[in-house]
This record gives sequence, C-alpha cells and structure tokens, in this order.
Amino acid sequence: MPDREDVCVLIPTLNEAETIGEVVAGFRDRGFSNVLVVDGDSDDATRDIATDRGARVIEQSGVGKGQAVREGLDHIETEYVLMLDGDGTYSPEDAERMLEPLDDGYEHVIGDRFAEMGEGSMTRLNQFGNRLINRAFLVIHGQDFQDILSGYRAFSLQSAERAYLTSDGFGVETELAVECVKHGVPTTVVPIRYEERPEDSETNLHPIWDGGDIIMTLYQLAKTNNPLFYFGSMGMLSGLLGVVLGIYVGIEWFIPPRVSHEVLAVVAGVAIIFGVQLLMFGVLSDMIVTLHREQMRRIDERR
Repeated sequence: MPDREDVCVLIPTLNEAETIGEVVAGFRDRGFSNVLVVDGDSDDATRDIATDRGARVIEQSGVGKGQAVREGLDHIETEYVLMLDGDGTYSPEDAERMLEPLDDGYEHVIGDRFAEMGEGSMTRLNQFGNRLINRAFLVIHGQDFQDILSGYRAFSLQSAERAYLTSDGFGVETELAVECVKHGVPTTVVPIRYEERPEDSETNLHPIWDGGDIIMTLYQLAKTNNPLFYFGSMGMLSGLLGVVLGIYVGIEWFIPPRVSHEVLAVVAGVAIIFGVQLLMFGVLSDMIVTLHREQMRRIDERR
C-alpha cells in the first residue's frame, strides 16, 4: 500500500455537518494527515467541524460535485488520491483495501458498494437505477466495473490529470470510469462496505433528476469513446422511423380507398438516408478512434 504521506483524502461536501466530523476523524486516526474537504457553500457547520477535526478546507468556487472534484484536484500535490463522500456511508476502515491495488500496477480503484451493502443503505429504486446504468456502461463502453457510480475511489493523480472531466454534478463518477476506458488506465474493483446514511443527514442526490443526468453523460461520452454506438444508435432510430413511415405510406396507397401521403413519403425517405449516413459516419469515426488509440499506445511505449 502507498505511504499515507503520499495520499490525499479528497472529500467533496455540501451540508454534511452531521457526518463530516466522524469521517475526517476516521481517516486522521488511521494515519492520513492530508485530508482535503471541498465544501460547496454549506449553510451548516460543515466547514467548521471539518477544520476542527484537522482537515484542510477550501470553499468551492462553483456548484456541483463534479466541479468540486475538479477544483479539489487542482489543490492536490500528492501522488495518490483517495476520494469519497462525506455523508458517512463509506468507511475509513476500507482505505487500506482501496489503496493496496495501487502498489500492484493499477492506477484507478473503484469500491463496489454492492459487495457489502448494509440494510437500508440504498432504496430499491436506486438499486435498480444503478444496475441499469452499470449494464448500459458495459454495453456502450465494453467494460464491467460493477459499480461505476461508486463515490469511493483511489487513483493516481497522474491518471486523473489525463482525464477530461466536464460534469458539474454526480456524473463525475461516470466520466472517471469512461476516461479510464478511453485512456486504457489499469482499473480494478474491490469490495467495500456501504452503510445507511444517519437519520439526521439529508441526501443531496435526486434519483430521477440526477439519474437522468448520469444516463445522458454516459451516452454523450460514447461520442468520443465508442462513436459507432453513438452515431449508429441514432442512425438506427432514424432509419427505423423512416421504415415505419414508409410502411404506413405503402399500406395507405395500396389498400383501398387509396390515400396518397407525399409529404410523409419524403420524410420517410429522408429519415432512411439520414440514418444510413449516420451509421456510415459512425463506422468511419470508430476507425479513426481505433487508429488514434494505437498511435497513442505506441507513443507511450517509446517514452
């Protein structure tokens, strides 16, 4: 496991006064002296409690978890980062388990919440949404990371600096997972405990709104990581729409009383042609991405 002096514990927070003290103290007691809390302008005592427990606290200049993570990374100079939420659902006792793979050649470690999930720690709706998003990630990006939305991560600062992160909200975990696939970052998954939030601690996650944002982030990132899926899926939808409209126009024309739908026929033809063009563009883009990755791999081998 990396030396604790080489690890910065990064904790983005927003109104976590009920839990942040125990979280910070848990890591300090385990020898992690470098604890950085990035606070999103909490209106409770989060910042004061974190400071009293020995954390370095900075006030976030923007809004959203993703922006907090990006800003926090700019203030880190250690070789490794251990990132988690400040809501008390992740255990400091799993820190060693998270960091150990970094000594085995891995650069990014994801904590699998489903391995040891406490009773009541996640609603059935959230569990279903997480499973659905993980399945979609496997289909779109070709890797099974088991729990891409986990907020417990350990990674090298160098791998994070190579990642292009733009999400301001909870899509940041999805972006990190996609960037690992895109850049070929050695990634592994370890089992962790996931506990129920304390009763007095309110979640900042909105399942429907944030879930939709995560799914859109997942799909949009396919544009550069798997363009064949991105453009191909749109092409297939456009082509399918054209075929359905064409069948309808044909039925209306050949079955008495015959009705002519010239405008719909034109729309059907345009939709089919547009769909084929998108599919062709996806194939060409996929070839370009593959060649680019091969060139980058060769460049890395020569360094």
